Amino acid sequence: MQKALIVFGILILLVGLFWPVAKELPIGRLPGDISVKGDKYSFYFPIVTCIVISIIVSLFFKFFK
Repeated sequence: MQKALIVFGILILLVGLFWPVAKELPIGRLPGDISVKGDKYSFYFPIVTCIVISIIVSLFFKFFK
């Protein structure tokens, strides 16, 4: 449990450090993401972004098992 918390803390630290660079990437605005805008509402579902992130995380865990 201690190792998992340490790794989780390091991941949060890395995300925090690279956030200014990461927010400039087009993740979340990929072609295929569903965006519906009405008069009084808007709905956004990043389906392609979810698939891309899932593939990246799966490959990461496969290589660093």
